[in-house]
Amino acid sequence: MQPDPVIFQQLGISLLLGLLVGLQREHADPHTAGLRTFALLTLLGTVSGILGPHFGGWMVMGGLLGVVAIIALGLLRRLRYPESEPGNTTNVAMLLMYVVGAMLTIDGMMLVATAVGGGVAILLQFKPELHSVARKLGDEDLRAIMQFVLITCIILPVLPNQEYGPLDVLNPFKTWLMVVLIVGMSLSGYVAYKFLGQNAGILLGGVLGGAISSTATTMSYSRQARSNGDFVRTSAIVIMIASTVVYLRVLIEIAAVAPTFLRVTVIPVLVLMLLTVAPAFFVWPRGDRQSTQMPEQQNPTQLKSAIVFAAMYAIVLLGLAAAQKYLGGQGSYVVAGLSGLTDMDAITLSTAELAKTDPEVARNGWRLIVVASLANLLFKAGIARVIGGRRLMAQLSFLFAFPLLGGVALLLFW
Repeated sequence: MQPDPVIFQQLGISLLLGLLVGLQREHADPHTAGLRTFALLTLLGTVSGILGPHFGGWMVMGGLLGVVAIIALGLLRRLRYPESEPGNTTNVAMLLMYVVGAMLTIDGMMLVATAVGGGVAILLQFKPELHSVARKLGDEDLRAIMQFVLITCIILPVLPNQEYGPLDVLNPFKTWLMVVLIVGMSLSGYVAYKFLGQNAGILLGGVLGGAISSTATTMSYSRQARSNGDFVRTSAIVIMIASTVVYLRVLIEIAAVAPTFLRVTVIPVLVLMLLTVAPAFFVWPRGDRQSTQMPEQQNPTQLKSAIVFAAMYAIVLLGLAAAQKYLGGQGSYVVAGLSGLTDMDAITLSTAELAKTDPEVARNGWRLIVVASLANLLFKAGIARVIGGRRLMAQLSFLFAFPLLGGVALLLFW
């Protein structure tokens, strides 16, 4: 009998929640139960619950009593040996491996038990790395993670999952789900920047900047180019790499929302991606090879920013639906161009959402994304001219010409 995939989902969520609470506790007090202990405790409760229907409800109660005993022993040890470090992890691991052993006796659970046992071994082995994560994260970084938890685990579940509005396209739950997707992608880039990017080189600076916000990266490196003329070419290359990552984000977003629409969109987007990154790598050898200090990045999980994006997504989705119904394709291109000026996420997600129900968008929606991407490049060129000066604008004009001309060719001949 094959194990139920839901069991792996339950275990995965259990592990993530345990790591989340453990991260907060260890960050607040390194001498208390932390990442590994809370992860193991949460897994113990989940595994006990899985075993309950097979061995009886005493499994859950027995696991709870075991946890209480571990806490009591830890408190007694602290009272008797105040200088000693609490050692709860091994005790919890022993309890968990006991219930994993019981799980092995159930038909179809061997794969699940093996996965849990392997996860326990990994948690125990990577003690220094996990503790290092908790030490490296500052208060602002932990606040960013907790704000993402607020957006995902608190707000999302309470929103109604039904359509509202004149065209029946506005769904609060789906709209906020798009917020979760975009904020999650940006948060991943932000966390990677905190560990890798503050002294990033050209490639890493562009990749992380594009993962967090390519528009913000364009502004930051334009300021660097104006303040230090020696980094004009380097700033231009970083901006191009960040703009290339935008197309990767587009593909990920479409794959998450409307996988069938990806088949229509993937080739035009990949062409634009290639035309954006190739000129940057061509001029790279002529630029400065030294590493640059990556500008400070902003927390991408602010609730205000999430609400602004939700409103933008809803407006673009409603605008596209109205344009398709009342103005035809030409009106949709105007909406796409205006939306793409400052942000590609809203138009990408809105188009992908409409592609699931509108055959015309499913066939030609890629054109809206191309139009939005061209508008986005022009907007970044304007930022470079205003903030970075003529030298950066001249450099980017040459580099941006390739994707701009390629995008126009796609619209005319593809």
